[in-house]
Amino acid sequence: MPSPSERAIIREVWADNLEQEMVLLRELIDYYPYLSMDTEFPGVVARPIGTFRTSADYQYQTLRCNVDLLKMIQLGVTFADEDGNVPKDTCTWQFNFKFSLDDDMYAPDAIELLAKSGINFQRHEEYGIDVHHFGELLVSSGFVLFEDVKWISFHGGYDFGYLLKILTCSPLPALEDDFFELLKTFFPCIYDIKFLMKSCKNLKGGLQELANDLEVVRIGPQHQAGSDSLLTCSAFFKMRQIFFDDIIDDSKYLGYLYGLGSAKNNSFLIKRNGVQFSSEAGNLLNKNSFKYSGLANKKTIDISAAPSGRGVVLATKKSSVPAFKPSKAINKVTLTKGVRKSARSVAGLTRSGYRADLRKVK
Repeated sequence: MPSPSERAIIREVWADNLEQEMVLLRELIDYYPYLSMDTEFPGVVARPIGTFRTSADYQYQTLRCNVDLLKMIQLGVTFADEDGNVPKDTCTWQFNFKFSLDDDMYAPDAIELLAKSGINFQRHEEYGIDVHHFGELLVSSGFVLFEDVKWISFHGGYDFGYLLKILTCSPLPALEDDFFELLKTFFPCIYDIKFLMKSCKNLKGGLQELANDLEVVRIGPQHQAGSDSLLTCSAFFKMRQIFFDDIIDDSKYLGYLYGLGSAKNNSFLIKRNGVQFSSEAGNLLNKNSFKYSGLANKKTIDISAAPSGRGVVLATKKSSVPAFKPSKAINKVTLTKGVRKSARSVAGLTRSGYRADLRKVK
């Protein structure tokens, strides 16, 4: 259980108090337009296969297929003014969404980590917020679509991906350029701390390591969205003060997400003996991409129509046998009850290129 001080600073939002909290936050945004954000989601369950022009393209397609397949579990938002001052008493709201371990897809290691961090999945299933209702409230909240609202994240590609999915009630765009156009529409002003760190000498690692380097103290448990968003807020303003003289050059940093975006910031593929490698270490693509996608020791099913030579493979369970070729895996894997549920959830995504025949899996 969180301490009394943690409960005061970080307010829990469930289905029963969602609307009353959103009324309060719509008033708060006028005075505290800097929103630091973090999400918790059920891991990564799929990898794209095929040939990708840049490592950023590969990363986006990985993000896209996983965001399309999975559900957000938590969203944490911390409010601050332009000087980093936060509201008195409560400054962070942690939104808890409906999620079922029986019906929804997830990566077991991610769920285990979140459970150890204190997330109560039974409570999420019974009292969680409906994401569609939240999306309706978010559109009219004043948090999005306005240039004077600044959104701050740490390595925020997946965070914004899940929010865009909720806001549009649609799968993410197939092309990364279209994703960024959509992102700019709903979130005109975003800063990604991980991207800012590239210009800061001696800063490296994840959010907690950054906070340690900046001597920023965490409030609340790690790997919960509220605590992580509050730490993101504190780290951003401390880093801005120390490394940027309190002024961020928007021409260099506004609108960028670490690991995604312009090809000039990412490595191009290199052809060697008919096999395509990325100059980014460990990123082997094309005909060997399945082996090196992180799924080689798991049974998989191919869930994509692959209209342009690309595909998506879905991990089902660990296996000690050699990995199947993605194109043949659907015929060789014995689908468990859990996998059948996972496959059925893909049915609504066929307009984005996923296999229509999975609707027949029962």
